[in-house]
Amino acid sequence: MLRTYVGGDKVIELDGATLRTVLDGLRERSAGLERRLRDESGQLRRYVNFYVGDDECRTLAGQDTPVDAETEIMIIPSVAGG
Repeated sequence: MLRTYVGGDKVIELDGATLRTVLDGLRERSAGLERRLRDESGQLRRYVNFYVGDDECRTLAGQDTPVDAETEIMIIPSVAGG
């Protein structure tokens, strides 16, 4: 669903010391994606889950969660329906 904003790529390699700096780099690549990940005040959208390694970032330090070159970040929008 979000891949359309990054040319269909499943994996994107970005540098950053924290989740925030990685998301800032992603914003540089796709401004349209930014609106779906963070709100106008820069906060993570509630309906999008951000996994840093095996843990949801909100159970860690949120956007300030440290990352390194080996860290995998998964961005998964919540799916609802009935």
